[in-house]
Amino acid sequence: MLAAFTTRTDAEDPLSALEVGERPAPEVPEGWARVRVKAASLNHHDLWSLRGVGLPDERLPMILGCDAAGLDEDGNEVIVHAVIGDPAWKGDETLDPKRSLLSERYQGTLADEVVVPRHNLVPKPAGLSWEEAACLPTAWLTAYRMLFTQGQVVPGQTILVQGAGGGVATALIALGKAAGVRVWATSRRESKRTRALELGADQAFESGARLPERVDAVMETVGAATWSHSVKSLKPGGAIVICGATSGAAPKNAELNRIFFLQLRVLGSTMGTREELGRLAGFLQTSGVRPQIDSVLPLERAREGFEKMAGGDLVGKVVFTR
Repeated sequence: MLAAFTTRTDAEDPLSALEVGERPAPEVPEGWARVRVKAASLNHHDLWSLRGVGLPDERLPMILGCDAAGLDEDGNEVIVHAVIGDPAWKGDETLDPKRSLLSERYQGTLADEVVVPRHNLVPKPAGLSWEEAACLPTAWLTAYRMLFTQGQVVPGQTILVQGAGGGVATALIALGKAAGVRVWATSRRESKRTRALELGADQAFESGARLPERVDAVMETVGAATWSHSVKSLKPGGAIVICGATSGAAPKNAELNRIFFLQLRVLGSTMGTREELGRLAGFLQTSGVRPQIDSVLPLERAREGFEKMAGGDLVGKVVFTR
């Protein structure tokens, strides 16, 4: 079967480790299901995998990809939940210390077929296209959990989304707006600020700009470069919800005095549960909100999609189809 995969990793030149070609079809363990992939989306996780982050040599070769939508063995339209947990774990699977994502321990979704535990399949709403559904399991699920589970954001509040343009940021804007939240966004690039407004943001600012007023919550995906601004942008008692640190994990000033004096909350957020993925899909079905898709390419042209992501010139998701 056709797949985008790696047989080695390269921290300095990750795209040199990407291969697109034939791989053996996966076997199906007991309790697992085979899904014929109709669409799969790209994430920064895939670039990190090519660098060797979370993917040691002993697990290679590895098919890349966390996200997919397709048909199960009975012809049902499904979305694949990418978090693979310990079968003995009970409760929120994102807290399972033995959890992993597809393409870390188990072969990923950038292929004709993927095999996952049967309970990782979520029904795809009829109103979502294959491409739209394939965007949900990582970026959009992360955004949903950040907003509604961890951040506990409610209609009428104001949030700041740092670093508009990426998959999680565009999802945060769209979901927040649909839920009746006032959404502000930042970006260094004017084109991405303009696009954030087109996606539904109420206002867009240059990174680090002084805001008209403080916000109830900051959605943080950038890390070191925006951390101080995020802390200073919060109302007393407000929350920063952080799901990543693409600019680095060690800010020059952690702003600890401000955090304790204003009783700010710092909340980590990682992916989401199968139940949250089902609720997210239902929310999109009823609200009419749809993922922003930057480009759709056949899997044979996967390298082009990886190059676009590595170059940072994206607004929304890259999706590969079969």
